[in-house]
Amino acid sequence: MEHAPILVHRISPADGRQVVIRIRGVETVLGVAFSDVDLIEFLRRIEIPDPDELVLGDSEVIAWRGGRLHRYE
Repeated sequence: MEHAPILVHRISPADGRQVVIRIRGVETVLGVAFSDVDLIEFLRRIEIPDPDELVLGDSEVIAWRGGRLHRYE
């Protein structure tokens, strides 16, 4: 989903995926995730409700770009 507010970019050459949140058209980098645990923690830190369900339930709120979902290397 192109307009999802949470973007998990393709795997970088050094492994890990940059995680970005888009709010009102402004993108903010939350960090580089090396696992679903990292992604969940980024979302928890910005007080997203039920981050575990969003990540593990493959919510439409998260857009995975390039590669397989939940893969970080």
